[in-house]
Amino acid sequence: MPTTLKITPESTMQEVLDAYPSAQRALFRKYHIGGCHSCGYEPTDILSTVVAKHDIPDINEVLTFIEQAEEIDRRIQITPAETAKALKGDAPPKLIDVRFPEESQMAQIPGAVLITEELSREIMGWPKDTPVVFICHTGQRSMDAASYFSGHGYSNVKSMTGGIDAWSATVDPSVPRYEIARDPSTGQGVLRPLRSVVSQAEGCMS
Repeated sequence: MPTTLKITPESTMQEVLDAYPSAQRALFRKYHIGGCHSCGYEPTDILSTVVAKHDIPDINEVLTFIEQAEEIDRRIQITPAETAKALKGDAPPKLIDVRFPEESQMAQIPGAVLITEELSREIMGWPKDTPVVFICHTGQRSMDAASYFSGHGYSNVKSMTGGIDAWSATVDPSVPRYEIARDPSTGQGVLRPLRSVVSQAEGCMS
């Protein structure tokens, strides 16, 4: 449903992101706001100040774009249940997995194809109305992928909400669930089956 929160030029960036979760991706895509240290911002920064810093003359244009981007995000989302139904239909979508190979080895949806640079280039040659559903772990990276191809004119791309984790929870519990934890000794992310993470938290050795 459309957001009930309102933003103004004097809203903080945190208020903007709370009202429109897609704003972070949208602002970077169009204005290169927030993509690196030099163009980043703090949650307490005021929207009008951030816009002025990037030499954007029309704050109202930015506000309108943020609202439109949120609507676009809603249109390109598809639930796991809807995805499962579409895959059984007469014209099933291509299921593209944008996770890392290590994640794919831990849990997969049958029929999904792991993204590669070669496949990305190949997709660019597909008909613009090709049905495609992008999937990831929790639905964030797949939104980036779907937004990217949508921005390049692909009219039938979707991002599966909740990712493969939601698929396991609501469609196919035989698909293993996992968590990306942080190794305290190295600070690097590590993949762990969700059950083992819960067991360790409960002090269970089984």
